[in-house]
Amino acid sequence: MSGGTVYLTIQGGVASVTFDRPEARNAMTWAMYEQLGQICGQLQADSTVRIVTFRGAGGDAFVAGTDIEQFTAFHSGEDGVAYELQIEHCIQLLELLPMPTVAVVEGWAIGGGLAIATACDFRIATPASRFGVPIARTLGNCLSVANLARLAAVFGMPRVKRMLMLAEVLGADEALECGFLLQVVEPGEMAAALASLCGCLGALAPVTQSVTKEGLRRLVGQQLPHDADLIRRCYGSSDFREGVAAFVCKRRPDWQGA
Repeated sequence: MSGGTVYLTIQGGVASVTFDRPEARNAMTWAMYEQLGQICGQLQADSTVRIVTFRGAGGDAFVAGTDIEQFTAFHSGEDGVAYELQIEHCIQLLELLPMPTVAVVEGWAIGGGLAIATACDFRIATPASRFGVPIARTLGNCLSVANLARLAAVFGMPRVKRMLMLAEVLGADEALECGFLLQVVEPGEMAAALASLCGCLGALAPVTQSVTKEGLRRLVGQQLPHDADLIRRCYGSSDFREGVAAFVCKRRPDWQGA
């Protein structure tokens, strides 16, 4: 498999960011996270951009999480703490973009992909799209408190518990019902729906949009508690090492609770 890439195009005040690794459902490599951070830094300073869209290549997935084979290099809980800090830095750069952001979801938005979509202001999806963080079934790792707060703000606590503790993957209808999605449209109608939304956003007051999204970000992120001990416990566990090994070998993990 290729290492994938994240690339940027800008046209008419709309920046389009594409996650391009369709053979792996656009699962993110370390290099792709770094590219995403660099693109967000570039866009932060570009006053000509009014809207930013994020989309996965291939039409089958937005982003199906982080490439799990990379976790085979983890040796302790400290690796998990460093990883979560790296992901949080990247997600925060996206979240801090001053202009409206739109995630275009076609297919799977799982794990890190769900975190990226949640950090956007608006989300449009196709009926076949799926949303979740099934790590209690797959890897046995955890999310940072900051990402838990983001998910709880848009899905509500009960659904977040279902996604994380029951490993449920939600469909597009439920994601629309709870307000996570702005629209659900057929694949053939996506281009028109996205163009219409970008047109509406681009016609409104940019300063109002910018200060509103920053104010809401501060509300969600204020006084987040310390979480390194929780992350260290999870990524340092034998269950996490078993989850990674089982996933790579394509077998069911044998959880021991240690």
